[in-house]
Amino acid sequence: MKYAIGVDIGGTKVAIAIVDETGKIKMHSVISTDITISAIKMVHKINREIERVLKESGISMNQLIGIGVGAPGPLDSKKGVVTSPPNLKGWIDVPVSRLVEQHFSMPVLLENDANAAALAEKLTGAAQENDDFVYITVSTGIGAGIVTEGKLLRGLKGNAGDIGHTVVDPSFGRCTCGQYGCLEWIASGTAIARQGSVIMDKDITSKDVFNLYLSGNVEIVHLIERVFRVLGVACVSVINTFDTEKIVIGGGVSKVGAPLFQSIQTYVNNFALNETGRKTEIVPAKLEQKSGVIGAAALCFNR
Repeated sequence: MKYAIGVDIGGTKVAIAIVDETGKIKMHSVISTDITISAIKMVHKINREIERVLKESGISMNQLIGIGVGAPGPLDSKKGVVTSPPNLKGWIDVPVSRLVEQHFSMPVLLENDANAAALAEKLTGAAQENDDFVYITVSTGIGAGIVTEGKLLRGLKGNAGDIGHTVVDPSFGRCTCGQYGCLEWIASGTAIARQGSVIMDKDITSKDVFNLYLSGNVEIVHLIERVFRVLGVACVSVINTFDTEKIVIGGGVSKVGAPLFQSIQTYVNNFALNETGRKTEIVPAKLEQKSGVIGAAALCFNR
């Protein structure tokens, strides 16, 4: 059995796992993303944790085929550099792949975290039977991993699928990127919490908003119905653009469950451009929090 190390770098934590070629996790660890130290020192800290996990697992170096790293974009996956992600303050032009390769003397692959999660859903999740699908994460931000004809669509530097900054409804106001009406500004968990806080005239979380939605608060119901519609619009645009057979939705916002998926499916059934598109399946992700490390490891198996 061959193994790979998967590393999922996030704004608050870093997950590390040893994953076999079937997508099963042999050992898993989580450490905090330390924003009080430099990005390079944090990568060194990740290296030390990988060493610890390997030692405790009993897996030898010659059983490993490589190390895959998923990180928020923007990044340059071909050069292995994290360039300037909003969720990783101070991580400017960090040569992650080189720093890890030098430490372990084995191949290291860097990928956008949404792309990595898409590979995880392909390997052992909700898209195992699909060669044409799109994974969409709706969480703090919104991003997508696009698989077409069985291959990940990366783009010039690995940033394809940044659908969060597609303009869908300018009436919602100006996004942090400067455009008006970006998908992420309207429908991410952060956006839902922001809009809900304005309605309730106090700071509340996206979870609070959905609790109010489920309890029938009229203003919140109106907000969430608009959010669901905007996500439906985004999915139809993805279907019309990529002619995909399935959309897999993950991230914290997807946890609201059936109301979200039913709303999006109905919108797609009514408004996708052609008959095949209107039959596109909209399904929840299967791998939850482990998709990042499984997908990062899958980079090595998929090389």
